[in-house]
Amino acid sequence: MNDMDIEVMNIRITPAARQRMQSFLVNQPDAAGVRFGVRKTGCSGYAYTVDIAEHIEGSDRVIEQDGIKLVVDASSLPFVAGTEIDFARQGLNAAFVFRNPNVTGECGCGESFTINPAA
Repeated sequence: MNDMDIEVMNIRITPAARQRMQSFLVNQPDAAGVRFGVRKTGCSGYAYTVDIAEHIEGSDRVIEQDGIKLVVDASSLPFVAGTEIDFARQGLNAAFVFRNPNVTGECGCGESFTINPAA
């Protein structure tokens, strides 16, 4: 097991997030799992992505937690290592919530975040 595999295993899915992911996957029986990562965007630099993983690339890391296959591309690993993925409802709003120890700042609107440049 290499350092990247250890980092990926530090990603945690809460029961609420797992239930939400399972509800998406039930409608996508051919899906490889749930893809989790980051993309450059917003005023702070990065935003999380959570989508159905239609396939697994050679550089992807896959972990399975409680029946959910979480697929993380290698370029996102340094940004999401140690993240807890949760799902919360607040009034009429519902969304995934990320607790990421690598985040050093967030924009005012909450759509993007920054990471320590050493990451």
